[in-house]
Amino acid sequence: MNRLDKPHFNKKGGKNMVSNVLIIGSGGREHALAWKLAQSSRIGKLYIAPGNGGTRQIAENVAIDATDIDGLVQFAEKNEVGLTVVGPDDPLALGVVDAFQARGLRIFGPTRAAAEIESSKAFAKNLMNEAGIPTATFKIFSEYDKALAYVREHGAPIVIKASGLALGKGVYVCKTLAQAEAALAEIMLENVHKEAGKEVVVEEFLDGQEISIHAFCDGKNHVLLPPAQDHKPIRNGDKGKNTGGMGTIAPLSWVSADALRDIDERIVCSTLQALAKRGRQFTGLLYPGLKMTTSGPKVLEFNARFGDPETQSYMRLLKTDLLDILEACVDGTLADLAIEWHSGFAVCVVIASGGYPDEYKKGLPIRGVAEAGRVSDVVVFHAGTTFDGELKTSGGRALGVTAIGNTLRDALDRAYEAAHLIEFEGKQYRSDIGAKAIAMGF
Repeated sequence: MNRLDKPHFNKKGGKNMVSNVLIIGSGGREHALAWKLAQSSRIGKLYIAPGNGGTRQIAENVAIDATDIDGLVQFAEKNEVGLTVVGPDDPLALGVVDAFQARGLRIFGPTRAAAEIESSKAFAKNLMNEAGIPTATFKIFSEYDKALAYVREHGAPIVIKASGLALGKGVYVCKTLAQAEAALAEIMLENVHKEAGKEVVVEEFLDGQEISIHAFCDGKNHVLLPPAQDHKPIRNGDKGKNTGGMGTIAPLSWVSADALRDIDERIVCSTLQALAKRGRQFTGLLYPGLKMTTSGPKVLEFNARFGDPETQSYMRLLKTDLLDILEACVDGTLADLAIEWHSGFAVCVVIASGGYPDEYKKGLPIRGVAEAGRVSDVVVFHAGTTFDGELKTSGGRALGVTAIGNTLRDALDRAYEAAHLIEFEGKQYRSDIGAKAIAMGF
């Protein structure tokens, strides 16, 4: 009997048990997680809800929206899903983990209360302030006039953030007062981020390199992943509007072991302790985005799930069975597991639709993905794609071209060789992913 034909139902977990797994989401992060999970010897049926045009090749796409909590719970019960993995932020903010746990279903991710560290930037800033976690000075506003007066008083550069979830587009780094005034109007008067912009956080501008820190957490212990660096602005040289992320590199050779220990102690440990003290014990993946300032690392914001596109790079480097790690986090046994990584570097270059992060066309035919995937050490992850007999665009960030190499330059050269082979009307991508690290000699 083929283990994929008739998997064993594994509700409680176990290192030798085959498990059906459901991944919630439809982006490049979810495709990368599925790609890695599919390599586990213990995977039974692998489902993705709703999935995309690429995930259908390695798993079964399920036509349930990521925010349809009841539908997801019912599917997991009906299909004897042993572990559910939450990709995006929205279902976490809606309490998907609480709903699954109430039905005795195993799920990787934080509860609604713990996930508020991402769903409310105001909550996160107040938590950091109370716990002494290093971050930019800030003030929170729910009234436009008061926010405007504060911004005019303090001047630029200044950072303005929609407090709620805004698909990575709610952060405005304003170099001039005019930009800051326009940002406030866009968030609080034009309501471009809807409910996410009902409250804004105005904070000091921090200078320095931005890095992404990820930590697997089981509620008692945690393990850091290698540091990564995202490239959020849409254009080369970090110009233009912020996006959900245009590309990543990992690891970061210039972040020392001492710096990582400092980040672990002063930021990750302190945050997990502060949440636990407030009855919000965190299980899943904690992801603080940091600025490495001249006065040390400071938190820009927290995420309560895997980063995207960081995950696309991480899964290329991860050596340990991902299913073992996720189950250890859910079961509280992370301390018993040694997590290993491949040597070398991994990169991700995001190919986006023309017009993104603003309005863009959908349904455009995509060519060259198979050819790109044949470039040595390249894997193309799908994000905003759909398949109706032909592969087409369906989102702002369409594809993530990942590559590995012994050096960062090797990985970047392969990724860009592959990215050049992919074609669709209006495609855009940054040509300077990793350029700052290369310029530093890494």
